[in-house]
Amino acid sequence: MVDRSDVLFRGWGPVLDGEAPDTVTVADHLGVPHLLVTRHALVRQVLADPVTWRPDNALDAVTPVPVAALRVLAGHRFRLPPTLANNSGPSHPGIRALVAEALHPERVAAQRPWLTGLVDARVGRLAAGLTAGATVDLYAGLAADLPLLVLARLVELPDAPVEAVKEFARAALELFWAPLDEARQLALAVEVGRFHRVLREFAATGGGLAARLRAEGHSADVVVGTLFFLLVAGQETTSQFLTLLLHRLTGEAAVLAGLRAGTVPVADVVEEGLRLEPPIVTWRRVAAADTTLGGTPVRRGTSVVLWLARAGRDPAVVAEPGHFRPGQRGSRRHLAFGAGAHRCVGAHLARMEAAVVVARTAELLAGVEVVRPPWCPDNLTFRMPDTFLVRSRKP
Repeated sequence: MVDRSDVLFRGWGPVLDGEAPDTVTVADHLGVPHLLVTRHALVRQVLADPVTWRPDNALDAVTPVPVAALRVLAGHRFRLPPTLANNSGPSHPGIRALVAEALHPERVAAQRPWLTGLVDARVGRLAAGLTAGATVDLYAGLAADLPLLVLARLVELPDAPVEAVKEFARAALELFWAPLDEARQLALAVEVGRFHRVLREFAATGGGLAARLRAEGHSADVVVGTLFFLLVAGQETTSQFLTLLLHRLTGEAAVLAGLRAGTVPVADVVEEGLRLEPPIVTWRRVAAADTTLGGTPVRRGTSVVLWLARAGRDPAVVAEPGHFRPGQRGSRRHLAFGAGAHRCVGAHLARMEAAVVVARTAELLAGVEVVRPPWCPDNLTFRMPDTFLVRSRKP
């Protein structure tokens, strides 16, 4: 099984095929040098120190946006002020606290019965299709919109066409994190800008999280930016992870057997999936001062790319780095959710959703074969899998 989480996209210079350096190296993307960090300890060190390694560049476009596309975005009043992932200022704790309140573990747990019923209904339809001899899509039929539906209940988003939100989220991930030509950037700017206008209208009048942000005195731009990040990263990444994990499990017969027998804990499967199949492959920081990292001198202003997926395979942390072994030593020490002050505020929610899906699909997955695995386009940070087709395994 080819593991795309361990391969950086084609825009990179020296590191193209998963041959990672031991600690830190300079890699090139689109003519811009970056410091590439792969070791678990060093990646965690950077994430845990937001003073030396600022998150200001976290949402910067990987491919510089051309003037024509910038004009389109400006026409829709598109802005991404510091809110969550890109915020190193004093407003970050307050904004994060409001989001954390909306995603509180007790509120997340309250969604579990509803989500379980929804997953069961979808698995039942997929199973019926398989029994009838059909090829079914586990991405579209199960994983694609589940996280969005849960998130909408938690942050009290208004009813919106699910398909439109998904198209917007994927367009944003491509516009800001993929290697692109100008024509594609312009098309994506139109789509992202149009939806951003809808978010701006909701930010001014919506309830739930939007209302709480307004009540705390945050500007319209901050409310929009927070909702933007949640709709892009807060649900799309979990959708991606569910798809990647389902695909991985179709090739892990022993794990599926253990799940069905009750001898392999679901939580251990989810953690091992996060380690080996993280939807977020890399994340970025920028050096705020001249410093060193792993013995390597780093100049102020240097862009740092943290290879989260490779850190999850560090043999210094994990007993069997390349094997899916739920519960093995180091399995839960992955950095799929980051670390430190900017650790993913929705980690508990993502784990709950994944646990429900794993528990309710183990029986179905044990009886299928892959017709078309999910394909992931080139992207610096997000894997963005698509159609995942399976059929009943032939006797």
